[in-house]
Amino acid sequence: MLFNSLKFLLIFPMIFGIHWAIPAKYNQWRKLFLIFASYLLYIYFKPAYALVLLGVTLVTFYGGLFIEHEGTARKKHLIWLLTVLALLPLLVFKYYNFLNNSVSEGLGAIGLMFTLPGLNWAVPVGISFFTFQAVGYLLDVFHERIKAEKDIIDYLLFVSFFPQIASGPISKADELLPQIKRERSFDYNQAVSGLKYLLWGMFLKVVIADRAGIYVDTVFGSFEKFSGLGCMLASVLYSVQIYADFAGYSLMAVGIGKTLGFSLIDNFNRPYFAATVTEFWKRWHISLTRWLTQHVYLPLGGSRCSKTHNYWNILVTFLVSGIWHGANWTFIIWGVLHGICQIIEKAFGWNKKNYKGAGRLTRIILTFIIVTLAWTIFRSPSIADALAYFIRFGSTSGELVAQGSGSTLTYTIIGIIPLIVFELLCEYFPYAYNWLCKKQWLRWCAYLMVFTMMMLTGVFDGSSFIYVSF
Repeated sequence: MLFNSLKFLLIFPMIFGIHWAIPAKYNQWRKLFLIFASYLLYIYFKPAYALVLLGVTLVTFYGGLFIEHEGTARKKHLIWLLTVLALLPLLVFKYYNFLNNSVSEGLGAIGLMFTLPGLNWAVPVGISFFTFQAVGYLLDVFHERIKAEKDIIDYLLFVSFFPQIASGPISKADELLPQIKRERSFDYNQAVSGLKYLLWGMFLKVVIADRAGIYVDTVFGSFEKFSGLGCMLASVLYSVQIYADFAGYSLMAVGIGKTLGFSLIDNFNRPYFAATVTEFWKRWHISLTRWLTQHVYLPLGGSRCSKTHNYWNILVTFLVSGIWHGANWTFIIWGVLHGICQIIEKAFGWNKKNYKGAGRLTRIILTFIIVTLAWTIFRSPSIADALAYFIRFGSTSGELVAQGSGSTLTYTIIGIIPLIVFELLCEYFPYAYNWLCKKQWLRWCAYLMVFTMMMLTGVFDGSSFIYVSF
């Protein structure tokens, strides 16, 4: 069930109330209740897919126990088998049709006609997120970073915890499992902080992301009708949309977690203020970057190897990132482009330079342009569509702004202004931001302004979050 749906907003207060009504000394009952609530909310999407979630959970839980008690030689073989088993649902649901179609098209190009039956299954919600979280746990046990979890109740909650299951963040076992085991008392300040995260995340989603999405869908759906400047505007707004959408979900996940006494990793750190693509990935989807670094980049050799080998490691890591996002060549090219940009930055030493003043502003703008162009490929249905869209950039004919979308564009820009002000304060004027936060009347003015804008300009259609499909 999505956080921006009316049903969730009605159900969550009940979950919150029942959870804290259970005394702290009955922590096992609290955990069982949260597991029940998590599976109930997941079943809302499609009941049968709860079996996929349970299957991945059981494979990695018992797999961790087996690995911990095996010798080194058998353990190496066992980890491969268990990892493949845990990844199998993800591979089948998400990539079977893509591989089948790609092989069929490749064979067709040389005159061979061969195809396997396609699958008409929808991809289980959040399968990439909970699978990577579970596989990350399994690999941590294999590398002896953590001990295998013995309590299946704790592990069931670790994998299925409802705030993060649909779109992350991807938690590490040594961060979340200790919190699950610990008896937690209600913390008023933590709960208030959680509600602030929830309010701001909802603002990003319904006021900015969903409003911008209306305009972006209009232009991308018929870009031939728009001028080059109109298409560029839609690309910029898509960069804003995907950030507000994904960061909005992550903030709501963190906020809901806080209200229940859990601390989840902040997944974003103002990524569009990055001066390089390398820095962008230290600020964007931080939990995925961390997962890929620990489980792909470092095992390949990381930077402790020759330059050529290191560049290869970067490229493979971001190829995996692209594949993780979806079964489409646009995602793969998007990931490879980010990898190539980081290789170039590393080769010239740009990733280590401390840019300041006008130089940093120039680099921020350049990085944003590169990221936006990559997002345009990411958003396009196919590589051919992306190329056609880019070619359209050079056109002077067509509409600049979609007809009948004036109010949508105006509301989107109005919504973006508080986001820019907030992020500028946090990034460059933290002392001023902290000083302003200490003024109670200013805080309440900000809360009321955000709430009022949500009520007046928000899109409350329960639309899905972009990353839910990943």
